[in-house]
Amino acid sequence: MLAVVKIFLNAGIIFAVSEIAKSNNKVAALIAALPLVTTLVMIWMFVEKTDPAKIADHAYYTFWYVLPTLPMFLLIPLMMKRGVAFPLALGAGILLTAMLYWLTVSGMRKFGVDLDPNL
Repeated sequence: MLAVVKIFLNAGIIFAVSEIAKSNNKVAALIAALPLVTTLVMIWMFVEKTDPAKIADHAYYTFWYVLPTLPMFLLIPLMMKRGVAFPLALGAGILLTAMLYWLTVSGMRKFGVDLDPNL
């Protein structure tokens, strides 16, 4: 039953943001920028009696994984305002994010922070 609640709540947030974006893009962007997914994941972990250290680790690693995604949200609009089609701008944003992830994982290793997801 909890799985069904998770699915509908999480999907509902995505649906609500996409609907709000039709009338007020700034409000939709604000909601989308909130760490709702991470917060919900931590709540679900707590409800499912996950070890508090794992919840803390989740928040900690999320912080480091968010940082390399931020430049994508500047690159995409910059490219699109210069006439680049959305699919190409999105692809460039994804490529930039992938490169920045690699740099972040590699760079943080030098400071003793292991971000390698061992994929």
